[in-house]
Order: sequence, then C-alpha cells, then structure tokens
Amino acid sequence: MTQSQWRRKTGSDEVYSPEEIEARLKAELPQWYFEDGWIRRKYRTSGWKSTLMVVNTVGHLAEAAWHHPDLTVSYAFVTVKLMNHAAKGVTDKDFALAAKIEEVVGWQPGRDEGSPLEGTPDDPRFRYLKYD
Repeated sequence: MTQSQWRRKTGSDEVYSPEEIEARLKAELPQWYFEDGWIRRKYRTSGWKSTLMVVNTVGHLAEAAWHHPDLTVSYAFVTVKLMNHAAKGVTDKDFALAAKIEEVVGWQPGRDEGSPLEGTPDDPRFRYLKYD
C-alpha cells in the first residue's frame, strides 16, 4: 500500500501515514516523536511551578485553537500528546498546534537579538525549562 493510498480523508481532516508523520516531524518538529498513533513531546521543567506554567501555556494555546492534546503531568515534566480524535489520526491540526506549542513554550527571550527582555536567569531559584 502506498502512502497516498494509506492517507485517508475524514471530513476536512486528512490523516497522515506513519511514514509521512515521521518525515514531517524530522523536518519541522525534531524534538517531537511519533508513538502509538500520537505525536508527542516531553518538556523537562525545573519543578512543579514550571510544570504548571507549561500546562497552562499548552492549555491556553489548545483552547484558543479548539484542538486539545492529552497531557501527562509530573513534578518535573509535561508530556504533550496530539492526535485528531475526530479523524482518528494525525492531521495538519496536530502539526500546527505542535508548532505553536513549540514556539511559545520554547521561547527564550535572552536569545532574541536586540530584545530588552533578558530571559530567566540560569539560577535554580528562577530556572524554568530545561531547554534541549
């Protein structure tokens, strides 16, 4: 079966084959991986306060996009899992929301050239994410 034969259209949402998902993740979202029908990303945090900040950020973005991930939340990490429940597979909506989450959660103000924002100090009292 070819990739184009495998890919199916469900309403307005086209579901991607595992091979297509892997290729897109490699090209567009290298920190994300495909497992058990979901695209996933584990964000390592510096502790509970930071974990809650990631959860709230992901929650805000998902609600605004009207596309909702499954989350695994622990003291020092958050795992985000995306799959289009209605389409029963990974669609463009999943890639788009993953990219927005990556952009916002992974933003490091101290790396923005010319920005007056310094970013979180590398001090255990203030550390936020453990960036990859």
